Amino acid sequence: MNIHLHNADVVMIIALALLCSLLLALRFRPATWKGIVVEALAANAAAIAAVVAFEMLLA
Repeated sequence: MNIHLHNADVVMIIALALLCSLLLALRFRPATWKGIVVEALAANAAAIAAVVAFEMLLA
């Protein structure tokens, strides 16, 4: 199984990460910078997982 990320995939990862971080910020409202960093990492991980899962479905 080879996974190849193209420009559209990278744009989708960024868009999903921004959307997830916005939704997490609205839900949990972190007060410290550590909370914001954890939310950003969680959003990026979720976005990458979503794009990889979509790529695997289309392969």
